[in-house]
Amino acid sequence: MASNTAGSDRLPGTSAQETRMADVEEETRSGNDEVIGESDSSGEKEFKEGGYGWMVVFSVALVNAHTWGLNSSYAVFLAYYLRSGDIAGSSPLAFAFVGGLSISISLLVSPLVTWCIGRFGTIPTFRVGVVLEAISFIGASFSTHIYHLILSQGVCFGLGLGFCFTATVGVVPQWFIKQRSFANAVATSGSGFGGLTYSLATNAMITNLGLPWAFRILAILAFVVNGGCSLILRDRNKAVGAKHVPFHLALFKLPEYWLFLGWGFFSLMSYVIVVFSITDYAQQVCFSASQGSLAAAIFNLSQGIGRPLIGLASDRVGRLNIAGLGTLTAGVAAFFLWIFAGKSYPGLIIYALFGAFAGVIWPCVAPVGAEVVGLSLLPAALSIYWLVLVLPATFAEVIGLMLRTSGVDGYLNVQVFTGVMYIASFVSIWLLRSWKLQQMELLGTMDDPLAVGATTSDGGSKMHGKREGTPTEHGWLSSYVKNMFVFKRV
Repeated sequence: MASNTAGSDRLPGTSAQETRMADVEEETRSGNDEVIGESDSSGEKEFKEGGYGWMVVFSVALVNAHTWGLNSSYAVFLAYYLRSGDIAGSSPLAFAFVGGLSISISLLVSPLVTWCIGRFGTIPTFRVGVVLEAISFIGASFSTHIYHLILSQGVCFGLGLGFCFTATVGVVPQWFIKQRSFANAVATSGSGFGGLTYSLATNAMITNLGLPWAFRILAILAFVVNGGCSLILRDRNKAVGAKHVPFHLALFKLPEYWLFLGWGFFSLMSYVIVVFSITDYAQQVCFSASQGSLAAAIFNLSQGIGRPLIGLASDRVGRLNIAGLGTLTAGVAAFFLWIFAGKSYPGLIIYALFGAFAGVIWPCVAPVGAEVVGLSLLPAALSIYWLVLVLPATFAEVIGLMLRTSGVDGYLNVQVFTGVMYIASFVSIWLLRSWKLQQMELLGTMDDPLAVGATTSDGGSKMHGKREGTPTEHGWLSSYVKNMFVFKRV
């Protein structure tokens, strides 16, 4: 993969962003030559988006349904644990820690998974996760003490989730350019439909078959479906020159990458609280367990239907625009719908219908990441990204339960905290959008937002020369502030 990164090869007037991105890619090449993509001799240069990519989208959607979708059903398990007393040596905080641990472990293991993908390939790495996830549910079915759940439903499931998720999250964007957001959103919608299915099914299985057999049935389903998907999945790592570098620290030199991290950090803090608490919240305001399960199912249905629509809008309206407005909508819904309408069951259902915005990070993270660092550096960028999100994943629900008090208004502090975190996330992504607009103006591509930071099918970057009289030369700060209030497709 050829790239003009040496200083003598750069065009006169090259932007600072192009220079920094070139330096980042040069550091990757100089220190990690073994992971650079190769030119493909099987016609990849004639690549056209879609085609077999839609089979990849279908398989990743099923994987998400049987990883993140199953993880969403922990809201049902949590409500059962808090009221049953079947697990010895437990407390509400311990149960919250189990749910948070499953997500945080999945993110913490991402650098190892990224290394395994570069060393062994996507499919073998993914199959490790398939086996670990099935083992975790089998182990949980025999749990009688809290430490059993921590090791099985927490650590082991988290490892399985991490291997499955990290191995597949970067695959779909490799098959699409113009429809990248839509395809990625369709794939992530699987977690919403999976959460819908298993929120209802888990509650029914626990009620009719008992907790142990609920876990065993989930283990069988996850193993069969995910194992079948491993036969369908294909990646284009070589064609796009994907750099599977676990700790690509040069990315921290990019201020825009910090804004990208801030958006994810605050958004995940809120999302984890909402997805794990909605069933317990319903029961605390005096609804039944089945009504709480239905509210969680509607929340997941909203994500299943809403994520493809979010992706479609992202490709047409702008990926950063939709990511920002979706995050803002989630914050406003938490403040107004959840707080003021949530104590009535119709109001709670209406709030649950906004679940697509609550989880807007999932359909948008990969396309937005590609806008920030480019497609070839996306695996390396996401590896660090998931690692940073370990903290909110681990402690979000713990914080939520600590803020919870007794009575029908016991979730008020939780609701306010959730709304504040979403607003902080919105501020981060909107500042990132302003940076992107400034780069578009700097490079003279205001009418072609995909040109800045976009990548060709072989992983190369499309960058253009600088115009005369750019904002960098005349009023950089005023241009940055102005762009926060300018609506353009970006």
